[in-house]
Amino acid sequence: MTDLHITSATNPRLKALVRLRRRRARDEAGVTLAEGFEELELAVAAGVRPRTLFHCRELMLDPERQERLVDELRARGVETISLSRAAFEKVAYREGPDGFLAVLPALGVTLEELDLPDRPFLLVAEGIEKPGNLGAMLRSAEAAGADAVIAVDPVTDWGNPNVVRGSKGAVYAVPVASTTLGALLPWLAARGIRLIATTPDTEVLHTQADLTGGVAIAVGTEKYGLTDAFLAGADAAVRIPMAGQINSLNAGVAAAIVLFEAVRQRQS
Repeated sequence: MTDLHITSATNPRLKALVRLRRRRARDEAGVTLAEGFEELELAVAAGVRPRTLFHCRELMLDPERQERLVDELRARGVETISLSRAAFEKVAYREGPDGFLAVLPALGVTLEELDLPDRPFLLVAEGIEKPGNLGAMLRSAEAAGADAVIAVDPVTDWGNPNVVRGSKGAVYAVPVASTTLGALLPWLAARGIRLIATTPDTEVLHTQADLTGGVAIAVGTEKYGLTDAFLAGADAAVRIPMAGQINSLNAGVAAAIVLFEAVRQRQS
């Protein structure tokens, strides 16, 4: 099968692709975007089947290796479209594109659709605004072996291209869900999963809390932290000790610190 080849940035297919940068357009189409060979390779390895792959050989860093992925997807019936360098650079949303941009099925499931083990290890993020932070949390969660990441009242969506980019594709390797606090609390309680809130307003250090068993570690926004309602619904609260004058950590860094303390406890 020969790819459709597009050279003009005004082609209707490319205009439609650019529109998918907007959340409303992604939601209406039930899709998301993933740019980058590594991100796409990880998504495919996780069982995701792209709807369409746009590729540009001129921008590939390792054409022989990377075109094998194009051939594999084409053989599986995925629509593959080759672009000229000028056309690809018009639709790419990140600097230094490597010639891979794919339209994938929408991300995320409901709480009830999560398939969890007996002692779930979860990360919960409340109200995170910055896609890069949410992506960084996903990378840490995947590295720590978390069973799922749950966004509570999220400002950004899982399909935001910068979430996909920030996660380096980990958003496809870790189950993700979105919900409200009102739905989360009874769902956790019914499954015996303790909710551990991170906050500076407690004397209990994150190393002193029991993070074994079924546990959901929760982080909030950098500016305000977790809401009062969230803190009131938590089973325990912990803080990360800080010696500096600025009593604040990047939300992604804070999540990683507590996640890997849980890993230490669970392994020992």
